[in-house]
Amino acid sequence: MRPRIFVCLPLLLLLAAPLHAGPASTLGWREWDEGLKEAHDRKVPVLVDVYTDWCGWCKRMDRDVYAQPEVRDYLNRKFVTVRLNAEAGDAAHYQDEDYTARSLASHFGITGYPTTIFLRSSGDHLINAPGYIPADRFLSVLRYIGDGYMDRGVTWEQFKQQGGKK
Repeated sequence: MRPRIFVCLPLLLLLAAPLHAGPASTLGWREWDEGLKEAHDRKVPVLVDVYTDWCGWCKRMDRDVYAQPEVRDYLNRKFVTVRLNAEAGDAAHYQDEDYTARSLASHFGITGYPTTIFLRSSGDHLINAPGYIPADRFLSVLRYIGDGYMDRGVTWEQFKQQGGKK
């Protein structure tokens, strides 16, 4: 009986491996230039996750917010998702100007991490959402922007009074 365990255990581990790959891996994070081009082509807004490698709250956003299936699914359907390391020297192009990731974060007035930047599909800046935002509130912000409430002139207060959901 013992040899079967040794044969079955590796097989079970192999089958279970995708379950441990990490849910955040299913979000299609793009580089800055690629993401803005895709958003323009698809005519969908951009969510930019501005982070640093040392930021504990950024890691918590990954683990507790971006890893939530409902958040991931909504982002994948309604947004182009971009990651921007605020301390990196990576080249980025924005509105006919050349930047580094660091100077681009500064351009948007980012002073704390994480900060989520929302852009229109054209690249025009909508809002910055600074700090860690719990998944339920984050999903409400996503729906407010992704479902077009903001563009239709519905205030955040009106949206919340309507239940904050479509």
